[in-house]
Amino acid sequence: MFTNPNRRITNERIDRFRAWLLREERAPATVEKYLHDLRAFSAWLQGRPASKELTSAWKANLVEQGLAPSTINSKLAALHSFFGYMGWPDCRVKFLRIQRRVFRSKAKDLSRAEYERLLATAVRQHKYKLALLMETICATGIRVSETKYITAEAVQQGYAQISLKGKIRTILLPGKLCRKLKKFAKERGIECGPLFLGADRKPLSRCVIWAQMKRLCRAAGVEPGKVFPHNLRHLFARTYYKVCKDIVQLADVLGHSSIETTRIYLVSTGEEHARHLERLGLVS
Repeated sequence: MFTNPNRRITNERIDRFRAWLLREERAPATVEKYLHDLRAFSAWLQGRPASKELTSAWKANLVEQGLAPSTINSKLAALHSFFGYMGWPDCRVKFLRIQRRVFRSKAKDLSRAEYERLLATAVRQHKYKLALLMETICATGIRVSETKYITAEAVQQGYAQISLKGKIRTILLPGKLCRKLKKFAKERGIECGPLFLGADRKPLSRCVIWAQMKRLCRAAGVEPGKVFPHNLRHLFARTYYKVCKDIVQLADVLGHSSIETTRIYLVSTGEEHARHLERLGLVS
């Protein structure tokens, strides 16, 4: 096996890769994940130069660890991005093939009733900002990283302009939500800029929002595995599709480049799938 000694993954190269990702306007969470996966691969290499054979061996090692195929593929995507940046395309390996899921696990599916219990719990605990933040994500379908675009100006005009991954899309704010947001801004004395701020007067981070939501679980009687910001986006997508039945429009609202990504959001639970099968009436 031929290895090129110049293909060692150094800290200096990782730092350059990070700078490149930022210039490419990759989302902060994506940059963080890519660097984490790249460093994990570098540590596994133990100083050996990168090669296709070693990338393949690392992939096999991840499979042996029992990681989900989607998780392994996401790690490979990080390496592939780095290899492309370095001009080492021959170090890439094939992704694991994943069969399209017919239904999703109900264990991770946040229901509308559970969402409403989370809201009620937040209000009962006087966490009004968190309750309104969850309503804003769930009523608009925005990503948690996009909550910084919910500004006093956006509320006044009834829509938010969101810029992410080189794309700009307009998100309409429902009238009832706008009224609640205006009242919130007035009470907090916020006349301009983002509404959802931390103690440092900066927009709340993903980690802070995630942690605050998790603290509601026990009192709300909702499994912690169901409670995270992105699940509110999934609930929005399923509810929106039931009303409009237009996956292309939903993809635009969610900011998806591919309808295949949107389709993942709409996969029914195993329980719903079983009901569909029963209605077929093919068993005498």
